Amino acid sequence: MTLLTQRRHAVALILVWWACWGLAALAAQPSPTPEPTPARSEKPSGPVVVFAEVDGIIHPVSAEFMIATIDRADLQGAALVVFTLRTPGGLVDSTRDIITRMIKSRTPVAVWVGPSGARAASAGFLLTIAADIAAMAPGTSIGAAHPVSGDGQPQDQTMAKKAASDVAAYARTLASTRGRSVELAELAVTESRAFTDEEARNASPPLVDLVAKDLDDLLAQLDERVVRRFDGSEATLALKGARRETAAMTLRQRLLSTIAHPQIAYLLFSLGTLGLTIELWNPGAILPGVVGGICLILAFLALSVLPVNYAGIALILMAMVFFVAELKVASHGILGAGGVIALILGSMILFQGGGVAGVSLGVILVATAITAAFFLVVVGAGLRAQRRKVTTGAGGLVGLRAVALSRLAPDGSVRLGDEIWRAVATSPVDAGAAVEITAVEGLTLRVRPVAKEA
Repeated sequence: MTLLTQRRHAVALILVWWACWGLAALAAQPSPTPEPTPARSEKPSGPVVVFAEVDGIIHPVSAEFMIATIDRADLQGAALVVFTLRTPGGLVDSTRDIITRMIKSRTPVAVWVGPSGARAASAGFLLTIAADIAAMAPGTSIGAAHPVSGDGQPQDQTMAKKAASDVAAYARTLASTRGRSVELAELAVTESRAFTDEEARNASPPLVDLVAKDLDDLLAQLDERVVRRFDGSEATLALKGARRETAAMTLRQRLLSTIAHPQIAYLLFSLGTLGLTIELWNPGAILPGVVGGICLILAFLALSVLPVNYAGIALILMAMVFFVAELKVASHGILGAGGVIALILGSMILFQGGGVAGVSLGVILVATAITAAFFLVVVGAGLRAQRRKVTTGAGGLVGLRAVALSRLAPDGSVRLGDEIWRAVATSPVDAGAAVEITAVEGLTLRVRPVAKEA
């Protein structure tokens, strides 16, 4: 195995490791199995409380999970649904879908921001104030619901006003209907205000209904509590001795939820593009192509649930073309610099809109540096090695000089180092003259006179 082949295999193994570590970690996590859902006609003995945990960005996958959990609770005739919520925010459309289902739910819905140290920002704030029961653990926070663009930065002035006005009106409607502080709900959107559990509970009127240290404490405080539903009706929670059930994401939802993060999707897309580029540059390597294809499929799966700017994808692909062209064309670094700029710009605008923050600048710079270094250093070194003069085997003799031991007219013998070879000259050569080897045919050297060449 040559050194170049070893390097290719090492690069391929690195790509395999990057592609598989996330899936391996996901598979290693224990997957809680929810209890069987009884049929509509079955009557559960005693009240049932369904628990579900949402930890991460709010996107179509988490919306599907939360809606399915509410559907399950309605089908069972559960007394309460409790969502443990920890989120930095998410898509506005997915948030509205969840809230719409909450409002239509026959089962009261409680959102508990916990445990201590957790937060429910942006979309999580709207979900909390929209629930029938809004609760927080000590040491948690909610708020900071101002809409942002895809790169996490404020939008331009006109679009920012439109987006903030729309979300603020939505927050006011939810807070007013639920009997919560309309003023604080609006400030959370228009001024990105965030509130601690004490500030949210002690406001007048409060933003949340209660503070509970854990789920047991939450159920104890909610037992026999009268809850006012969104339509104005009232329901009394009878939770004493309630049977607890846990709703968990399916394997498909867990996989989608894991990769449907801008950072993960960006890395998968970068690695996939890099792997396929290696395969096209070196057909037959197979492994980089296989890994690149898998990464790209997973990346497109993640991009299907994230707000994507296709101009960003085009710029990233253009950057790869520039890097390859830099190795083939003498551009004095212009194509390489263009590739770096295109890759950075494409990465920055890859995700936009919907309230999901984009890829962090640190990840972009590291990925750009690694990609550029791979193409311009590793691949460049491989191409230079392929163009380097052969120094071993029969090809290594071409260009060397020998001395004619007899007159070559045209056959004769020559001395090459300590060896004597049969030689055939292109023109007559006198004994003792220097000749240059032009080709090797078996045990015969093709030579030409040095003096005539000079």
